[in-house]
Amino acid sequence: MKVLAVLLVLLLGAGVLLDRVAVGVAEAQVSRQLAATAGLAGRPDVEVRGFPFLTQAVGGRYDEVRISLTAEQLGRPAGTTADVVLRGVRVPLSAVLAGDVERVPVDRIDGTATLSYGLLADQLGGNTTLRREGDGLRITRTVDVLGYTLPLTAVGTVALDGDVLVIDVERATGAGVDVPGFLVDRVSDLLDLRYRVELPFDLRLTEVTPAADGVDVRVAARDTVLGAP
Repeated sequence: MKVLAVLLVLLLGAGVLLDRVAVGVAEAQVSRQLAATAGLAGRPDVEVRGFPFLTQAVGGRYDEVRISLTAEQLGRPAGTTADVVLRGVRVPLSAVLAGDVERVPVDRIDGTATLSYGLLADQLGGNTTLRREGDGLRITRTVDVLGYTLPLTAVGTVALDGDVLVIDVERATGAGVDVPGFLVDRVSDLLDLRYRVELPFDLRLTEVTPAADGVDVRVAARDTVLGAP
């Protein structure tokens, strides 16, 4: 009985090891294919969730695949990141083993793209700074207009217009100095911003929320085939 118990433990350990090796191979294949089909500049970090993995692999369907993308991999300016979850990923085991994953059908994709405040400030130019203030943003910038150098501070809203992030200033004032009202009104538009958010996998922008370090944009897609022409 002791010998049998030891054998069972060894077999269980071997099974777990084989499962982990198999999931590593699958993650590498999916990462390679995603980089190729989505035109990414590098292979993203891929994590296939669920245990045991082999039962998912045999069935060719994976419940949850998590992908983390850096600005470099996305080919976007520094300060851009994305974390997405693919649910209901269908890839035949034979294709994984052969290293021939050309199409990846996915039931649903959900995730978040984050645009740092530093990135958005760079788009506005100058010495702009942004930070969250309630459900909106506080924007501070010094501008030159009509011979005046004006330090301005403003509160703005953040919203989506299709695949464009829109920052719209609601009110601007001189930042601690007496600035003529007509000049404040004239330069308020300089604090507005329209920034196109370009992401792979045919992701649709659904919601935007100011967060601690940047603006979080919720993304989603349904019944998508990654790698489809």
